Amino acid sequence: MNEVLYEGLSYGITLVDAEYGQKAGVAALYLMVQNGKVAIIETGTNHSVPFIKEVLSTKNLSFDDVLYIIPTHVHLDHAGGAGDLMHLCKNAQLVIHPFGARHMIDPSKLEAGTIAVYGEENFRKLYGTIRPIDASRVIEAPDNFEVDFNGRKLQFIDTPGHARHHFCIIDETSKGIFSGDTFGVSYPQLTTPKGRFIFATTTPVQFDPGSLLQSIDRLMTYKPEQMYLTHFGAITPTPEVVEQLKDSIKAFSNIALDLQSETENRLDKIQSGLKYYLLEKLAEMGSQNSEEFNQQAIEFDTKLNAQGLEFWLNKLNR
Repeated sequence: MNEVLYEGLSYGITLVDAEYGQKAGVAALYLMVQNGKVAIIETGTNHSVPFIKEVLSTKNLSFDDVLYIIPTHVHLDHAGGAGDLMHLCKNAQLVIHPFGARHMIDPSKLEAGTIAVYGEENFRKLYGTIRPIDASRVIEAPDNFEVDFNGRKLQFIDTPGHARHHFCIIDETSKGIFSGDTFGVSYPQLTTPKGRFIFATTTPVQFDPGSLLQSIDRLMTYKPEQMYLTHFGAITPTPEVVEQLKDSIKAFSNIALDLQSETENRLDKIQSGLKYYLLEKLAEMGSQNSEEFNQQAIEFDTKLNAQGLEFWLNKLNR
């Protein structure tokens, strides 16, 4: 096994690199320890499960100490390891958005939909086989649902926009929010002299720009001191960061809308527009990386984001 990459944060929270696609710094999951018990927020994929076990062992904890497994939504970079983890964590319950619960109990449609995006070979390489979860161990968390995690209050906020089955988790103790994909993507390797570079994720198939902007505004009413991003790490949601994120949602939508009437190679043109926008913004913020490095760093996201925007345009045209 590769060396496990993890970082102890404050308030009993540890970031574990899920090594998504065997790459560091792409997707994170979080272990929260409260009075000797564990909540796992996001799961990574099946390949991430041994990393979780190893980090727990450094804390003299095991899978038996896990009470809750909490993916923010059912996209498989966030929930792909949930079935295997629930199999190993005999005392745990899965907390999931009501719209996502059925996909964790019977993941066949989730698998099929993800294969349609990635292809069968890439799907198996990234995710393996998704293990179903017994319905009796699944807790559905609607808007404003609360969990008492061993004396620590976790509140669940419905945040559509990236996906309809997405919630964010407010941790009263840290005054932080585990934001999944609602608060965008901010890779440490793209940090600039003007601070963290952040942009929206519009991956297939339920992107809705109006709802996403409303969800971000709602999160900010809780005055969070930290946002714990899945992609990637803890960031301070300053007004500048929020504005940058919201600007990217509007820009991505406009790039797609400007190409709405295109009949040839529209997907490629959307992706090119996203690349141009992001590279231009990185340059404006004084990025000290080479343009080639930045292009490689955003390549995967621009491809998936373009697919999500294409799907959104098709829905608008129906």
